[in-house]
Formats: sequence, structure tokens, C-alpha cells
Amino acid sequence: MGIFSNILGKIFGHKTKTAPSAAPTPQAQPTPAPQAQAPAPRTVDIEAVLEDMAQDNAQKLNWRTSIVDLMKLVGMESSLQERKELADELGYSGDKTDSAAMNIWLHKAVLRKLAENGGKVPASLMD
Repeated sequence: MGIFSNILGKIFGHKTKTAPSAAPTPQAQPTPAPQAQAPAPRTVDIEAVLEDMAQDNAQKLNWRTSIVDLMKLVGMESSLQERKELADELGYSGDKTDSAAMNIWLHKAVLRKLAENGGKVPASLMD
């Protein structure tokens, strides 16, 4: 399993305390879906999940701009070696000795990949 898959699993598997509990709404008889149709992917509010995780974390982590803090927030190793491996996994072609540039790229790439995998990421975090 790759590093990004671990991040994805930790975020998508987190149960937020702040999510409203919706009562099931009565519906008309559902029409059976054609067998060839896959179920709709689940959308996860990335910002809400990460904010919920941040509330439970004793450290004040700047996950909105820092890949190191985002990785720490989800309970992962955030060492330079781990970030270099994540950069390789996500296709970073820049200079890995310039960790500041790599970290900025990684943060954006992770948020973009979360969105591609069904995450709802606000535009303000994607810039």
C-alpha cells in the first residue's frame, strides 16, 4: 500500500463528530439499478474531517498549508524520506533537495488527489 493510499484511508475512514446525523427520509419504491452500474462513490468533506482531527490533536498543526503537519495530523510519519517517497509516488519531477518547493508541491498534489478520489476540497485549499 502506498503512502497516499494510507493518507486517503485515514481521512476517508475518519468518523467526524461534527457531521450532522440525518434521519433517513422516506422514499418511494427504489428502482433497481442496472447490474452493470457501479455504486456512486462516497463524497467526503476533507476540510470537515481534517478540522475534526485537529480539534482532537494537542498540537496546533497548520495542515492547511503544510504537508508535514497534514501528515502528522492523520497520524503518519512526516520525515523527509517519507515525503520524498510520497513525491515519487505522486510523480514529482522537481529537485527533491529543495524540500521547501517539494513540500509546497506535495501539499497541493495530495489535496488534488483527495479531490480526484471523491473528496470535497474547498477551492481556497487548492490554490
